[in-house]
Amino acid sequence: MTDQALAVDQQAMETQPQGLVVNSLTHRYGTALAIDRITFDVRPGEVVALLGPSGCGKSTVLRSIAGLIKPQEGTITMGAQRLDTMPARTRGIGMVFQNYALFPHLTVEENVGYPLTCQGLPRSERRQRVAELLTLVRLDTMARRLPREQSGGQQQRVAVARALAARPNLLLLDEPFGALDRALRFDLQVEMLRLQRSLGITTLIVTHDQEEAQSLAGRLVLMNKGRVEQIDTPTAVYDAPKSLFVNSFIGQANQLPGIIQSAGADHSIVRLAVGQKIKVPRQVEFVVDAPVVVTCRPEDVTLVSGANATTLPARVSVAIALGPTLVHELTLADGTEIRASQMRDQSMRPGKPGEAVFLSIDTARCHIFPAPAGSSLSSSPSH
Repeated sequence: MTDQALAVDQQAMETQPQGLVVNSLTHRYGTALAIDRITFDVRPGEVVALLGPSGCGKSTVLRSIAGLIKPQEGTITMGAQRLDTMPARTRGIGMVFQNYALFPHLTVEENVGYPLTCQGLPRSERRQRVAELLTLVRLDTMARRLPREQSGGQQQRVAVARALAARPNLLLLDEPFGALDRALRFDLQVEMLRLQRSLGITTLIVTHDQEEAQSLAGRLVLMNKGRVEQIDTPTAVYDAPKSLFVNSFIGQANQLPGIIQSAGADHSIVRLAVGQKIKVPRQVEFVVDAPVVVTCRPEDVTLVSGANATTLPARVSVAIALGPTLVHELTLADGTEIRASQMRDQSMRPGKPGEAVFLSIDTARCHIFPAPAGSSLSSSPSH
């Protein structure tokens, strides 16, 4: 993005960005509780991702902030203003929808200028603002095209320009890259991040794509079943998950069922279902004989040449080379499936299906969680 393109939107940066605060937001559809006391904030100029599986309630939160539904409890504030008591059109929010929601019969410049037309901005000012925005998103040569004459990535940039047209205080992105192929999605994520940082606009992204959330957001608000499970930086969520759900949803996590053998001041001894005992750093207090799940990331599992007191015997199910990474799907003696991921080098030989191997787990990076109540323990790697 050129310095000239950034300079043309200087007016949008003249006011100090404001933060968003969502407090105890609760909403029901009939008798079904969609969101339950959702509380989080987006600091001025920050990018936060509201992340979770389909049906977790994140879209209800988004629609509440945008003014598309009125939550039954809780407050939404931005700066000194109560957004939840204001009509949607006066909240100062720009929104990019998953399908972009462009008007098919309007040109690019007409789509971008539509919010300004609704505001009654004079034509000369409207044209100037549209020209600035199209330069900002690098679509100034496509002003007269219709949406159907553009690629998905170009349509996405039109939608962003339209969302920024009225100089909003808050930008909401609803699954903004879901309709794009993987390579294009990454390129536009980088472009979006540069644009957001240049404008300093407070931004909330709603997505189920963990990679998208981690690449764009400074903090994650991870939701599950209508509640917030954890709020932290992407690195902290990955390295220090607060629940089994978080550990399984962010990245990949092998789940090894076991029983607490002993609990010390700084570590616990867990007897795995396969029979091996392992020493895991203590994260919470467990009683002896409590059923637990020990989790480990695939990158913390290594195939080794021989057995010793800390290794686990296994058999290879599948070996897959993924670019620089070699991934093994393995099965322990009790049937538990486990995944190992290692950086591949020329000397590394992929295991053959059925081959007997030994695994070494970096137990210092393992986590222990209570076994899910009332459910059979899954022993497969979570995705």
